[in-house]
Amino acid sequence: MTTAQQRRPQEPSWDPTTQISVDHNSPVPLYFQVASQIEEAIGSGALPVGARLDNEIDLASSLGLSRPTIRQAIGSLVDKGLVVRKRGAGTQVVFNHVKRSLELSSLYDDLSRIDQQPTTRVLVNELCQPGEEAAGALGISGQDEVLHLERVRYARGEPIARLRNYLPAGLIRPTDEQLAERGLYQLMRAAGVHLHAAQQTIGARVATEEEAELLDEPAGAALLTMQRTTHDHTGQVVEFGTHVYRASRYTFDLTLRGDT
Repeated sequence: MTTAQQRRPQEPSWDPTTQISVDHNSPVPLYFQVASQIEEAIGSGALPVGARLDNEIDLASSLGLSRPTIRQAIGSLVDKGLVVRKRGAGTQVVFNHVKRSLELSSLYDDLSRIDQQPTTRVLVNELCQPGEEAAGALGISGQDEVLHLERVRYARGEPIARLRNYLPAGLIRPTDEQLAERGLYQLMRAAGVHLHAAQQTIGARVATEEEAELLDEPAGAALLTMQRTTHDHTGQVVEFGTHVYRASRYTFDLTLRGDT
């Protein structure tokens, strides 16, 4: 499947006349009731990226609401970056932002959990000698072999991240097909690797030309970065990952707890 095919919008089956209900007796403003139900449809994928909403007049008529109410509802979605108004094309869904909790899990698993229909494009799957950074993280010599993986992860057809991983040679040896169909941590666990703990560093930088092209962003766009060194239950390093994520499509979610 080509990148263009992966990003091709699906025809929505969502119908506002049956999927949106408003309660005129509720204290919740009518515009907010409409906006929240459209946002839910975008988040669930019922309204995929590229889907167009009815124009304000038609939407107001079908829901029995005033045009200013619909305009306010659409405006709130525009403010959240979920839809855009395009001259001559109406209102179009732009994307649904992915928010990921920080825990020892793979991006594939996290996207599957929130019904983002992850797909993968494998760029590199080879045994090679590591660079200095990867060798140091894995605690091996630069002359030792490692499994070097690079992939682009998609969520509902939209590129989300470029993933680069290094694993000790002999730990696992997945095929491209396996990497495309399953998350790396799924494959590691299936091979008997017990993932126990990881050190993780999050940062930000601008995209290179290559990254921008892979992630469908302009050169110089903001990217989130993450480096992770993962240990198994014996304390051995089993993975070093260095990933970049589209800041326009992706956030990390942290829970901070104070003293009890």
